Amino acid sequence: MSTLYMKASPGQISKYVIFSGDPWRVNVFENLMTDVEKVAFAREYNTLTGTYQGVRITATSTGIGAPSAAIAMEEMYECGMEVGIRMGTVMSLDDSLVGDFIIPLGSMRRESTSDFYVEKSYPAIADFELVQVLNEAVVLNGYKYHNGVQCTMDGYYTDMKTSRFANEKGINPDKTMSQLADLKVIGVDMESSAMLVVGRLMGIKTAVITLATVSQNLNRMLDDVERPKMEALLCKITLDAIVALENK
Repeated sequence: MSTLYMKASPGQISKYVIFSGDPWRVNVFENLMTDVEKVAFAREYNTLTGTYQGVRITATSTGIGAPSAAIAMEEMYECGMEVGIRMGTVMSLDDSLVGDFIIPLGSMRRESTSDFYVEKSYPAIADFELVQVLNEAVVLNGYKYHNGVQCTMDGYYTDMKTSRFANEKGINPDKTMSQLADLKVIGVDMESSAMLVVGRLMGIKTAVITLATVSQNLNRMLDDVERPKMEALLCKITLDAIVALENK
């Protein structure tokens, strides 16, 4: 029987699952893996399973935000997931980090989804072995990584980027960004802390690797030519890390 939203069944899903925010980014894996089986594309969840360097791996999507990401975690866990990696983009608080990879050790829980799983004092921490293989995969591909603390939030147009409505209501995302910078936060997103909390409660290895595509309030960003190339590299690096973990 397939899962409710993702339409996946245990035999179709590997113990290794990569979660992409963007459903269309999942299609990049078709060019990187062999023996690809398209499981389903239902709602925001685009799922496929293939083989990379002899290791069977599933890639799926979560869409934007913690609620749909938690659903994806739940349904992949139903299908036998043992290792889950959120692979996506992040807004950096430092312009100089754009184009680099941020692999957080943990994330502040400013989203609300994880509150339904456990009290707020429970930390959102990555699996350190998984963080290490991700770090190594970035270096082996010739790029820089940064470990540190991220912050996960629910309100994009209230906390992360100014908008017409925010301006009308006197909401200032720059104030939020300044507060986070004072706390030495290096990036902000909308999924990581929920996925780290849910994964740890499930007893599976969970970590996050993100590409800094923009800095706060879009001060700096990857251009339309560079961004697809770097997102494809992000996919390859995540696959390389899983193979390294399997070989350990």
